[in-house]
This record gives sequence, structure tokens and C-alpha cells, in this order.
Amino acid sequence: MLLILISYLGGVLTILSPCILPVLPFVFARTGQPFRRSGLPLLVGMALTFAAVATLAAVGGNWVLQTNQYGRWLAMALLAFFGLTLLFPHLADKLTKPLVAAGDRLSSTAQADGGGIGSSLLLGVATGLLWAPCAGPVLGLLLTGAALNGASAQTTFLLLAYAAGAATSLAVALLIGGKVFAAMKRSLGAGEWVRRILGAAMIAGVAAIALGLDTGLLTRLSTVATSGLEQQLIDRFSPDVQANPAPAQIATQQGAMMASNATMASNAMMASNKQMTSNTMAPSNATMSAHGNNAATGSLPEEGSMPSLDGATQWLNSKPLTAQELKGKVVLIDFWTYSCINCLRSLPYVQAWAKKYRDQGLVVIGVHAPEFAFERDPANVSKAVRDLGISYPVAIDNNYAIWRAFGNKYWPAHYFIDATGRIRHHHFGEGEYVQSEQVIQQLLEEAGQKNVANDVVIETGAAGAQMAADDSQVKSPETYLGYSRVQNFASAGGVQQNRNADYSLPAQLALNQWGLAGNWKVQEEHAALTQKGGRITYRFQARDLHLVLGPGKDGKPVRFRVTIDGAAPGAAHGSDIAADGTGTVTGQRLYQLVRQSGKVAGHTFSIEFLDPGVETYAFTFG
Repeated sequence: MLLILISYLGGVLTILSPCILPVLPFVFARTGQPFRRSGLPLLVGMALTFAAVATLAAVGGNWVLQTNQYGRWLAMALLAFFGLTLLFPHLADKLTKPLVAAGDRLSSTAQADGGGIGSSLLLGVATGLLWAPCAGPVLGLLLTGAALNGASAQTTFLLLAYAAGAATSLAVALLIGGKVFAAMKRSLGAGEWVRRILGAAMIAGVAAIALGLDTGLLTRLSTVATSGLEQQLIDRFSPDVQANPAPAQIATQQGAMMASNATMASNAMMASNKQMTSNTMAPSNATMSAHGNNAATGSLPEEGSMPSLDGATQWLNSKPLTAQELKGKVVLIDFWTYSCINCLRSLPYVQAWAKKYRDQGLVVIGVHAPEFAFERDPANVSKAVRDLGISYPVAIDNNYAIWRAFGNKYWPAHYFIDATGRIRHHHFGEGEYVQSEQVIQQLLEEAGQKNVANDVVIETGAAGAQMAADDSQVKSPETYLGYSRVQNFASAGGVQQNRNADYSLPAQLALNQWGLAGNWKVQEEHAALTQKGGRITYRFQARDLHLVLGPGKDGKPVRFRVTIDGAAPGAAHGSDIAADGTGTVTGQRLYQLVRQSGKVAGHTFSIEFLDPGVETYAFTFG
């Protein structure tokens, strides 16, 4: 009963979510009509559709999510059609002629003052498809339970309770809106104009959803932290949901930035491009253990019980695993994300340990917590796992549920759990591989394993972006190209946020300054090129230069050419380009563009894109 109450209250709060705002015009479009024949069927259709889609999404996997995306576009087309018929009555007559008689009757009924139950129900179904992604931590818990436990009557009932809560709040909005719009009609004496305004509002709402403004712009405009309210509900009514956090965090970060848990909570369940605004990768080769113990001394204090893994939205290479069934095994939890250079450089060691100690009782679990929007796509993560040759279980933590349960703040982060389920050691960032492997050996011996190897992995044979950094020569910091974390930008006029703008490069760049040339649209987490021929130039000093890139929304490959100090890189080319500097952006990932040998100095890097549409995220160095 308690879960049902939480589900219902979470649904009620959905009305405060920014992504629900574009849906409200569709609800208000039924005002002035009988509630039982118009508003009620719309809300019922919306709630039932939402519960059905959410249930399928929870138990059906990625193919259902793709199907739902198609459903959203179909729903937007249907809602745009309703908006046009409200806006242009004569156009409605022409549009409905090619349709079958049933469609014609539906269109006519939808415009009639009485509003038929069938048309209202259909409009509710379409609205429900658009509304389904509006979710917060409460819904995340429900979907997680469904994904882990499979379809059940209880899961469906909880989702219906959530949907009923949202329908309740929307019904209130409908009733209040009805009075507001009725007053407008009386005062204006122009019901026709009100109808046309509603039609325009519906079309504007569809456009907002199609462009992602419902979860981008509206998120920034909203003054209500819906997910924060929902999280408080969870904490108040179900405190055991938040598993034991990791012990005290680090007091001094040596340049590392801690991720904001508040930002995580507010963004965790929104299908948007708005990502964490204060995260960065942990610094390479830095010892950052909070307790400061030395594995070689045998002193491994207990740091609390292993938190739950139930928050994963999907598992790769394994069925869902639980903390309880892992008892008796030594467990290594590796928090990572696939475009993180620090994660990529530590990955060969994690893979070597997984293979070396697998038969002696070590279970390695990668927890993929995304930094950028494209890393939320399970298909992208699955491809990265295959490309990187990862064979151990990977939990996709798109909602940051496991991240929060561990109290984690960094990529990469490694947590070492003994056979009794207690956290005994953790390490943040790259480095300390010998000490980390010694921890594994000690925990295996404590678990009763005989003949545990006492040698350690020194060389992994890693190449490309996974090769260890040459920290002695790195003088350039990680640099983000989105406006939320932009720094050292040198193009005249500064960054123009969220609009197409022409940029030009300064005559000279100081070390670690960078600039744009051409027409770009700088958004919160990336800069997108709108016309071919655009360039990015960066004055850097490091052995390696990497750039996180992705093709445009159409997915078409983008050709580019790299120069160093105005010439082709030659032998200094990275693993993702040829010696003449040419390459192609084919997917959303980190690209190694420069790999120098010997002593390095400051150089001017430039990349010119021969096709439009590329999305550029962040520079990293090694």
C-alpha cells in the first residue's frame, strides 16, 4: 500500500515537470466540452497508454524504446493534425477527404463542440505516447523493479497508480483551465479566435517536443524541481531505497571536480540533453583514497555494506545481479563511461584482472554512468562494450541510481568488496594499479582461495587511446566545448548560446586557448557545426590530443582534416586519422587525433570539417 501511495503522489507531481508543459495545450484544447465525454476519455486514454508503454519499456528492452520513439513521432503527427484542424477549419475538410470514413468522422467529431468519446480517447492515447518519457525518481524505481523482476500484475498496478496520479493533476488543470478559457470566450466574444489560439498552441507544443525544448529550454525556465520533490518522497516514505553510501569523501581533490548529486537527481530520469554541469574525470595517476590505507600493509578497514545494484536500467553480458547473490565472491565495481579518456586508460587493467582472477572467485562489474546525452543510448553503450572487448557484466546506470547508492563522484572509480559483502577499499582516478591488484589478492585469500597469484599486471599492451598518459608532458587541461563548462575560449565576441553564429579565429592563441571558425551553434554540452568548412583550433602541449565527436542528428558521417602548426600530422597522427590528417566521424565517441613521440612542445592543432552537422564535446590530453 505504501508503494502505491508513493507511486500515486509521484504521478501527481508530474504536472510540475518541465516536460509536461507542452502537453497542457492538448489538454486545454478539450475545455468547454462535457468533461464526461471529452476530458475524462482523454485522461483515461492518456493514463492507460502511459502505463502500457512504461510496462513494455521496463520489460521489453531496447527494441521497445525504439518503438516508442516511432510512436512519439506518430503521436506528434496526429496532434499536429488536430492543431491544424483547430487553426484552419477549411483545411481540415481537405485533409480528411483522402481518409477513410472513420478517420473523417474522427476529425469532424474532434472539432465539434460536443467532442465524441472516441476522438477524445484517441487524442488521449496520442498524448500518452508523448507524456510517457516525463518521469522522475519514483517512476525510475517502478521501471527498475519491472525490469529486474519481469512483468507482473503488481508492476502494472503501480504504474497505473502513477498514471492515475498524473491524470488527477491534469484533470484539475483541465477543470481550472476550462473556467479560464470560458471567461476568455465571454470577455472576447470570439470563441473562434480562442479555438484558433488553442490550435496554434497545440502546434507549438508539438514543435517544442520535436525540437527537445520540452526538456532543454523548459528545464532551465522551470522554477520547480520536480525530481527533487519526488526524491524527498522516496527518502521520507522509503528510506531503505537509498543504500548505504560510501564512506567520507575526499577533503582535497588535487584539481578534480566532484559531481553534483543535486544535479544528478534532477536530471536522472529526464529524456533530455541536459547533463551534469559540474562533473569531470578524476585526475590521472593520483592517489585519492579517502581512508588513505595501503593495500600492501594488509590494513583494509571496512567501509560499509555493498549498496544495491537494483537501479540499473539494463544489463549487458549478464542477467541482472544483486548484492545478495554476490555474497561469497570478491567483487570489483568499476564506474566508467565510454567517452572518458581516464576510464579508457584504466580499462586494460580492469580487463586483465577480470580474466586473471575469474576462476578464483573475482567478479568484475562495470557500472556505466553517462556524462553526455549520447552515452545514455543503450545501443551506443552496447557497441562500445563490444568494440572494447569487455566480456564481464556491465550495468547501464542511466538514472545514476547505483552511482548515488555508492555515494560516488568520479570517473573512473573502483570499489573493492569482500566475500561477505563489505566494501574494503576504493580508488578514484587512474594509477595505483599495483596496490589495487594487491587488494584483490588479499580479499581472495581472505575468502579462502588457495594459491592466489602474487605477481601483478605491469604492462597490458594497451595501444591507441588506452595507452597510459605521459603526465610529465601534459600541460593542457580537459576542455569542454559546450557553454555550460566553457573556458579559455578566444574567438571574438565570446560564446553565443543556443543560436547559429559566425565565429572567427584570433590571429594568435596562447597556450590552452581555443576558438571556432565558421557558423556554429554552441549548446549546453556541445558545439554543432551548421555549415561545412567550420574549424576548431587549439593551442596545446601534450603527447596525445583527443576530441569527443559525434555525427549530426541525421547520423551521416562527417569528413574532417587535421593539421598541426598548419601541416599534416605525419608520424604524429592519432589512431583515428591517417598521416595526411584525414578522418571521418562515424559515431559518438572519443577520437584520438594526435599521438607524438619524444619530447613535446606547444603546438597549434586545427581540425576542419568538410561536411556540416558534426557535434563536438570535449578535448582531453595524455
